[in-house]
Amino acid sequence: MLRIAVPNKGSLSGPAAEMLHEAGYRQRKEAKELVLVDPDNQVEFFFLRPRDIAVYVGSGRLDVGITGRDLLLDSASEAEEVLALGFAGSTFRFAKPVGTGISDVRDLDGLRIATSYTGLVEQHLAEHGVKATVTKLDGAVETAVHLGVADVIADVVETGTSLRNAGLEVFGDPILVSDAVVIRSKGAGEDAAVEQFLRRLQGVLVARRYVLMDYDIRAEKVGEAVALTPGLESPTVSPLHTEGWVAVRSMVLRKEAQRIMDDLWAIGARAILVTNIHACRI
Repeated sequence: MLRIAVPNKGSLSGPAAEMLHEAGYRQRKEAKELVLVDPDNQVEFFFLRPRDIAVYVGSGRLDVGITGRDLLLDSASEAEEVLALGFAGSTFRFAKPVGTGISDVRDLDGLRIATSYTGLVEQHLAEHGVKATVTKLDGAVETAVHLGVADVIADVVETGTSLRNAGLEVFGDPILVSDAVVIRSKGAGEDAAVEQFLRRLQGVLVARRYVLMDYDIRAEKVGEAVALTPGLESPTVSPLHTEGWVAVRSMVLRKEAQRIMDDLWAIGARAILVTNIHACRI
C-alpha cells in the first residue's frame, strides 16, 4: 500500500485535498482524521504539518509527500522534488528598513537576519559567500527590525502590505519562488504505485490547463484551422455527411480558448464547441 503524506492544515491543505479528489482518491470528511485508508486505490494518507512532511519522506518512512518547495529546501532532508503542482505559490525575499542603503545580498555580510526559514536563508547566503547571523523566529518576522532583533528579515512576500506597514521594503532578487510540490526520498527506486500516483496528478494538471475544442470547417481550410489548433500531438479530423466539410477535435489551452474561437470563426469554422476535460492520461 502506497503511503502518502499530505498537509494537515494551512494554505497547502485545501488545494491538495481538491487535487487528490480530482485524481480519484478518497479524502477525509473531518479535519481530526490524521490517517485515512483508501482501499480501492491501495493508498494510505497521513495528514501532517507541512513543515514535517519532508522529514518523514526523506527518512523513507513515507513513500511520497505533498508540501511546499520552500519547506522542502528549508528542511535539508533527504527528499527531492519530483512534480510541481502549480498552487500555493509564494515568493521568498529579503526586506530592509525603508531608506537603508542595502541593495543586494552581498550587502548583508556581518548583519543580523531574522526569518522562519533559517535553512533556506543560510543556504542562499552560503551560495553568495555571505556571512551573517541568522535568527529563527516563528511568525511576525516583520517586527524583528523594529524590536532590534535583526537588521533585515527574510520572509514570504505576497502583496507586501504587512512589510510596508512595518516600514520595510524588499530588495535584491527573490531568494526562492515556491509552490506546492510532490516529493520523494532521494535515490528511491522505481515504484509502479508511485508512477501511477504521479500520472494521476499530471492528468489533473493537464485537465485544468486544457479544454477540448470541436468545430466544423471546409476541407480546403483544414490547414489553416489546424495551425490554430495543433493539439498536443495532432487534432482528430473526420469527414462530415455534408460534402466538402470536416469535423475537427483538438485540445487547446483554456486561457486561449476564446481568442482561438474568434480566429476559427474568421476563417469560416462553425459549430465551435468547448468542453471541459475532467480526467486524462497524456
